[in-house]
Amino acid sequence: MTATSGAGPSGAGPVRDEDAFDVPRVASWLRENATDAGGLDGIPEVGQFGGGASNLTYLLRYAASATAPAGRDLVLRRPPAGTKAKGAHDMRREHDLQAALAPVFPLVPRMVACCQDHEVLGSDFYVMERVAGIILRRNLPVELGLDADTTRRLCVAAVDTLADLHAVDVDDAGLAGLGRGPGYVGRQVAGWSERYRKARTPDVPDAEAVMAWLAAEQPPDVATVLIHNDFRFDNLILDPTDPTRIVGVLDWELATVGDPLMDLGSALAYWVQADDDLVMQRMRRQPTHAPGMLTRAEVVARYTERAGLVVSPQQWRFYEVFGLFRLAVIAQQIYYRFVHGQTTNPAFAEFGAAVAYLDYRSRSILESRG
Repeated sequence: MTATSGAGPSGAGPVRDEDAFDVPRVASWLRENATDAGGLDGIPEVGQFGGGASNLTYLLRYAASATAPAGRDLVLRRPPAGTKAKGAHDMRREHDLQAALAPVFPLVPRMVACCQDHEVLGSDFYVMERVAGIILRRNLPVELGLDADTTRRLCVAAVDTLADLHAVDVDDAGLAGLGRGPGYVGRQVAGWSERYRKARTPDVPDAEAVMAWLAAEQPPDVATVLIHNDFRFDNLILDPTDPTRIVGVLDWELATVGDPLMDLGSALAYWVQADDDLVMQRMRRQPTHAPGMLTRAEVVARYTERAGLVVSPQQWRFYEVFGLFRLAVIAQQIYYRFVHGQTTNPAFAEFGAAVAYLDYRSRSILESRG
């Protein structure tokens, strides 16, 4: 039995053929290695979450049993198949970071097990408890009944959650070792530039003008904090009884210790507001255009006020362009895998055009503001 077909459990769809795995083998390993094996008898129903474009995420739904009368839902994360950037998709790191962070930032899921034996699934993977709640995708579900006022409250809660994460004491959490000391901004500019050059395909721009500007204009680090590096609404879990309240933060693959404004700039690269152009609107993956949502400028103002930082519009321009360029690199790395047949997900066919647009948007910001 492999996780390949059929209707997936609630909240997840069928498992794509290319992402299938031996479910009984994983279930057997999990029973023997979980921190809490209650409710893990039998073989779970498996579905695949389709929101992400990097690591693969599955729902393991166990039926009700004597040790778990309501059943038990777990989430499994593993890397994608194909060539991976050095240091990327580190399941042990992602698992251990969340385990360490939980006592000081309770919005991370509880870890269940981490496996580095490739005989079990074909790669490292880890399993965590599923946090029940709502995850927003492209549009606000009508059934949530959010008007402009409640949508604004949700938006402010999201911004405040990021600021609260940045306020975590990394020493108390035992996570200071994730950082490499001063110079985070410079390392990021150099690192993402190198990744782009390595992943570039002939049909996308060379982005040399943007990379040169970032290298020349980079500011010093404003602080050294724990950053998420992929902070978006589709990585937040909302309370089903009060959708303006955030009860979980997911996808810690890229989390590290670094500059908080770089994290905010990366988050706002995904932030499509109501007055953006049609191409940007097409790229939208979260409901940041909805009435009541803050604009990007309002997000920056709210965040800096809560974090106690002062950033001028001229200073913010660097972080805005960096965020767009970084998103272009992420899209290009995925597009590279698609072009070379390492993934067959048809959604990735459009990523090359997205890369070209993000380069154009970055250059437009530079040209329009001097």
